[in-house]
Amino acid sequence: MKTDFTKISECRQELSVEIPADTVEQSIERHSKGYGRTAKIPGFRPGKVPAQLIRARFREQLLHDVAQELVPKAVDDALASSTLTPIATPDVQDVNINEGQPLTFRATFETLPTVDPGRYDDFTLRKTPVSIDEDAVNKAMDQLQLRASRLDPIEGRNIEHGDTVTLDLERRLVKQPADSNNDSSTEPEQHRDVSVEIGHASNPPGFDEELIGLKVGDTSSFTVAFPEDYEVSSFAGAKAAYEIEVKQLRLRVLPVLDEDFAKQAGDFENLAALRAKVETDLSQQAEIEAKSDVRQDLLRQLAGRLTTDLPEALIVQEIERRVEQLARHMMNQNIDPREANIDWNAFREQQRVAATDAVRSTLMLDAIVSREEINLTDEDITQEIERQAEASGRAPSAVRAFIEKDGGIHRLRSGLKREKAIDLLLSRSTIVTA
Repeated sequence: MKTDFTKISECRQELSVEIPADTVEQSIERHSKGYGRTAKIPGFRPGKVPAQLIRARFREQLLHDVAQELVPKAVDDALASSTLTPIATPDVQDVNINEGQPLTFRATFETLPTVDPGRYDDFTLRKTPVSIDEDAVNKAMDQLQLRASRLDPIEGRNIEHGDTVTLDLERRLVKQPADSNNDSSTEPEQHRDVSVEIGHASNPPGFDEELIGLKVGDTSSFTVAFPEDYEVSSFAGAKAAYEIEVKQLRLRVLPVLDEDFAKQAGDFENLAALRAKVETDLSQQAEIEAKSDVRQDLLRQLAGRLTTDLPEALIVQEIERRVEQLARHMMNQNIDPREANIDWNAFREQQRVAATDAVRSTLMLDAIVSREEINLTDEDITQEIERQAEASGRAPSAVRAFIEKDGGIHRLRSGLKREKAIDLLLSRSTIVTA
């Protein structure tokens, strides 16, 4: 077998292959015998059809079967004898096969580029100062108070600002969103027992004004126009007709922020102790976010130092990982990704720049792992599995079994090595708090 590798670019190779005619003939003969044992041709008993008739009758199928047998094996053999490792399955093209002739084809594939991480002890990273003011603590206390509130039924008055209203609602688009190419109205959406807090920021513009003054049992029809820059893109620039019926009216009652509230919130001695705990939690969370920002700054700078071309397969893999991540998040929120109003192709394109940077930083980290000979112990793996088990509320054995499926331990090892490389870079970086 003749093989020839041609470098097309830094991360793309082409393999040209010629399989000898006698190898092709042996494969044709082998497959012909298989056809001969099962072929049903008038005038011949099964297994007694002449070989030449089999080869003539099933010529195209035979040649296809031979190519299917020989081409993948030839690619594997050629790659095994080289130092090249494809990132994804090679793309086979221009297969040429005929009886009595060598089988020829081309296969193109992507490989990892050569990455020299250069110096990595000269990063200057900026960390946001952690400062929790009284206003932040007050807002957090307000959230605790809101979560502990109750909704009391109201009778004998009309809807006012701040009330929580239960509605039966029908919505129909009478004007499509600005980014839609469909000018026809959609089918009405029916929603039962919808809770709406009058004055909440998420309510459609003008919606609250149509409800204020109504009472339980009232019905109303009205139209809401969404602005062109509305934050929910599926409604930006649209116009919707609503038909509603008021079913219940309730008022949110907030508990008093006093010593009893502090004890119920966590058995704190007094309100001051609760505020102190809230401030400590806010500080810890702010510190975590500040460190995360420093980490992201490092990865951005690291990605910017790799200017070589990247394999498209790696970028596509990273984009698809982000798509799967969003889909899993939606399912965790009891949202069916297939029913969500999301243009997944547009989302993929929006993720391309970030995905490309992620691939660049990952390749740089892997090069640093190799240069620094960063390794893991079994204890490192065990600790990470236990951490994931604690975070997910599952048994470590169940987490390990899940990870071990489909080579997950290898991916886990790679990820932990990269984290160690990040820790190394951070330890050598200049971090400025500003």
